[in-house]
Amino acid sequence: MKVVVINSGSSSIKFQLLEMDKEEVLATGLVERIGSSEAQVRCTYRPGEQTEEKHIQSINCPDHRHGMRLAVQLLVGPGRPVADPGAIAAVGHRIVHGGEEFHQPTLISDEVLAAIEKNIPLAPLHNPANLDGVRIARELFAEVPQVAVFDTAFHQTIPPEAYHYALPAHLYRQWRVRRYGFHGTSHKFVAGECARAMQRPLEELNLITLHLGNGCSMTAIEKGRSVDTSLGLTPLEGLVMGSRSGDVDPAMHAFLARNCGMDIESIDHLLNNESGLKGLCGMNDMRDIHAAIAAGDTWAELALAVQTYRNRKYIGAYLAVLGRVDAVVFTAGIGENDPVVRARTLAGLEPLGIAIDTERNHCRSAGPRRISSDDSRVAVWVVPTNEELAIAREVRALLTPA
Repeated sequence: MKVVVINSGSSSIKFQLLEMDKEEVLATGLVERIGSSEAQVRCTYRPGEQTEEKHIQSINCPDHRHGMRLAVQLLVGPGRPVADPGAIAAVGHRIVHGGEEFHQPTLISDEVLAAIEKNIPLAPLHNPANLDGVRIARELFAEVPQVAVFDTAFHQTIPPEAYHYALPAHLYRQWRVRRYGFHGTSHKFVAGECARAMQRPLEELNLITLHLGNGCSMTAIEKGRSVDTSLGLTPLEGLVMGSRSGDVDPAMHAFLARNCGMDIESIDHLLNNESGLKGLCGMNDMRDIHAAIAAGDTWAELALAVQTYRNRKYIGAYLAVLGRVDAVVFTAGIGENDPVVRARTLAGLEPLGIAIDTERNHCRSAGPRRISSDDSRVAVWVVPTNEELAIAREVRALLTPA
């Protein structure tokens, strides 16, 4: 069963072709700088194998339609991983926002597209680009089932007391203003992989999962179900991120407008694009921040301290939410690769039963690994995320009869 996974962003299209019988990646690629005469197209066949083959080119790519056609040409045809489009069983699409309508992966129809479009006000930067990818893929793979996998779906089990804001009720009733959460595909995937590594049913486990990349979020998972998460109505709330502020005083907008002469658009840009690690020290790549700390940059040190303190604060909150925690799980670019962030995030939590082993924390591996000490009451794991595989698995489960 061959599945194409598409993640269509505002100026890029990520794509991957997987053979699901063995969960093997046949090709992975990226079209970026869409809308430019100097777009970059990258595709790798048989990634990680000795016969790996890479294709990189610069090309004029005026729009998403052109970008999607480029991706398909790299996947389908003579000498490509798939000779005939008919060999593709399904196309899976990452859709950022499913609102309250979508709790599970869904076969795409005109009605589903209309519902995704209705949620554009909740994700104005993401859903339009996601929709472009779906519409073009439906043309290019006209006879192939298309499946939407929603970033918000996993969090639809969060109870009302956790997802409601203390705002006038009509804002929820009319506009559905509430906590939705994001990165759900990643949180669900790493929770399942951690349960498998622990050799325990996910339905028995309480987990705290930390997705730490340029975007960051944390989720409290009770017996396999999301019961709280740090991202909210938008992907701005919660943890400190690469260029996003995370939690700030809700009156910050009014303060900046009254005292700094900023309008709502410039404030929104500030909090989403000029804040977080970047706002504190001018850098949003953790490797650069570590190098700057080593060179004596006090603002870089402060940025690291602010981020890891916020992480630790949320872990404490979710320990209270869950009552019993079996494991803390780190994933995504920083979570998987930065032992300093992991160590500082968990520093001082030993009285709560969380202790890491320094040597294990600094080891690397391609698969899940436990980094907690033998006497740690709560296990600590590093589990690589794989959102493309997660989407492909969801597609397979939806289309394969039980």
